[in-house]
Amino acid sequence: MATPADNLYSSSYPIRRPRPPSFEALVQAAAKRGFVVGREVMLGDLPGLIVGYNIAGFGRFLGAAYPLVVRTERGGAMVHPDQLTLI
Repeated sequence: MATPADNLYSSSYPIRRPRPPSFEALVQAAAKRGFVVGREVMLGDLPGLIVGYNIAGFGRFLGAAYPLVVRTERGGAMVHPDQLTLI
């Protein structure tokens, strides 16, 4: 027979977690801040150019965490807009 305590641990009480922002929302937010394809930026001390958007849905560098792809003289990097400075 089920007890009231059993109900606390059943799946009948869904855990509501905040939904992470969508990829589209992150790209739109970055674009509003001026981070668009073709824009020159600084990645630390390295000059770079935004060449695209990271659409990865799984793996080490998810598009939701690192939505921009930047080309520098040392190669490409997937970065978050907060890591960049506009030139």
